[in-house]
Amino acid sequence: MKYILVHGGVISGVGKGIISSSIGTLMKSIGLRVTAIKIDPYINIDAGTFNPYEHGETYVLNDGGECDLDLGNYERFISLSLTKDNNITTGKMYSEVIQKERNGDYLGKTVQIVPHVTDHIMNTVERVAKLPTDGTNLEPEVCIIELGGTIGDIESMPFVEAFRQFEFNIGKENFMNLHVSLVPTPGSGEQKTKPIQNSVRTLRGQGLSPDMIVCRCKLALEDSTKRKISQFCSVPADQVISVHDVGSIYRVPLILHEQKVTKFIRERLQLPKYVGSKNTLKKWRALAIKSEKSFKEVTIAFVGKYIQLEDAYVSVIKALKHSALAINRKLVIKFIDSEDLQDEAKLGHPARYYEAFQKLCSADGVIVPGGFGTRGTEGKITAINWAREHKIPFLGICLGMQLAVVEFSRNVMGLEGANSAEFDPKTKHPVIISMPEHHTGVMGGTMRCGQRETIFKDKECLMYKMYGKQDKISERHRHRYEVNPDFVQEIAAQGLKFVGEDVDGERMEIIELKDHPFFVGLQAHPEFESRPLKPSPPYLGLLLASIKKLDNYIENGCNLTTEVIGDDSDEEYLREEDFSKLMLDDVRKRD
Repeated sequence: MKYILVHGGVISGVGKGIISSSIGTLMKSIGLRVTAIKIDPYINIDAGTFNPYEHGETYVLNDGGECDLDLGNYERFISLSLTKDNNITTGKMYSEVIQKERNGDYLGKTVQIVPHVTDHIMNTVERVAKLPTDGTNLEPEVCIIELGGTIGDIESMPFVEAFRQFEFNIGKENFMNLHVSLVPTPGSGEQKTKPIQNSVRTLRGQGLSPDMIVCRCKLALEDSTKRKISQFCSVPADQVISVHDVGSIYRVPLILHEQKVTKFIRERLQLPKYVGSKNTLKKWRALAIKSEKSFKEVTIAFVGKYIQLEDAYVSVIKALKHSALAINRKLVIKFIDSEDLQDEAKLGHPARYYEAFQKLCSADGVIVPGGFGTRGTEGKITAINWAREHKIPFLGICLGMQLAVVEFSRNVMGLEGANSAEFDPKTKHPVIISMPEHHTGVMGGTMRCGQRETIFKDKECLMYKMYGKQDKISERHRHRYEVNPDFVQEIAAQGLKFVGEDVDGERMEIIELKDHPFFVGLQAHPEFESRPLKPSPPYLGLLLASIKKLDNYIENGCNLTTEVIGDDSDEEYLREEDFSKLMLDDVRKRD
């Protein structure tokens, strides 16, 4: 097993996750089996109780693990299937060490950070690195480890010490340090190297020495800057890598490969010389070019309550982008704060209210993503009502589906005051109710999470066709509330069909509205399994409906061809990269 440790300096959020994912992509492109581990030095056991403004979205894995959004980057970039064990936190490590102490595993010794916590970290990393991630029983050959935070942070010191020992124990030929740091460019325009020098000095002071330095910068690193970093950080100039701001994150693996990062890692870690799949990087190149190409626009109104931070909805946004790329459209997202659509905003902030409505009215499609809590829910219901009455394509995810049921119950069925028990426990018409087994009195780790099967009950429904006419599908879930079974027949009789149910037939999973171009809701979160070359069917359906191509797509057997989506590319571009063949072959395949 070979290990690549990725750590960062100067500031957090410097791009370690994308760099780690890109390194994994390069390793996979040369035929290696890859896994990834994200280490978060916070005391939380997992990311399940985070406010999205604190840490971005909570990403959900197949096994129900609620984890850092960087694991989503790994799965999307490297096509992995990770587990909750692949997200290590300080809280997990301390909790497990304390439990071992309570069990008497340390035989009465004084339990300390060194050696007990650091030993547990090393043992955990070694165990998790061996878990298969590609659907086979084969052990990975390379493990990418991203250490969250910034070198020098107090909370990450036990992990740094653990990796210092780990590198010594397994040998330098099996362990590589990759340091990602910022090269700022202040008003003078000069690229400053002092921050990165201090960052590397701090790293070395804690016992780790970088084999490669990845420099994040606004513009490509100048030769003089590269030489200066090389000289003062004692790293050869060809191991100082420039990753400047680019129009698409899909270019990052290509930027690294062009600077011979793949070759260096293979030689540094003495990796086997497999015959790699050149097609992998060819697809990435095609994807990068296509993502930067100008196409006709498709506009989606995104109605949520955490819109000030895009990371709060990063998987939803990625899923929309994957689908837009597949249909040759440039995605334009109009973010709408759901509170701005409520009556209170109309009275107190009329300018914001009418601006929000202008965005809603001018969009080609509407999406209402998941969420928790009562704030902004009435605004989301207003957006759903607009989409339903004006036959605008609509996709509701998790809470978005539940609120679609609420809106329909109020405005079509006449159930005055119908609501979710989450928001109004005393409502006379609780069309959405809690799942008792997921309300244990403990907030963390108690939701219905992870991959669950959905059985299609209507073989004529849209989603059945979009998913390739499979009798059952599996998508990831994260919720505590569900549609009240007592109202299902009454609602369905009025035209809102429950076309997908769980395996027991008790929980409603998918809704579709009759006589509407596209009005779909899912209790699941299909965005978590969307991939750049394999867009999620519900998101693809939303965008196809938004450009009025959904009927063509269905009639064509759910195949994306130029006859369905058109061809807005110029001939020269098509000769340079035949992306259609590279991408459309994979677009309907699902792992």
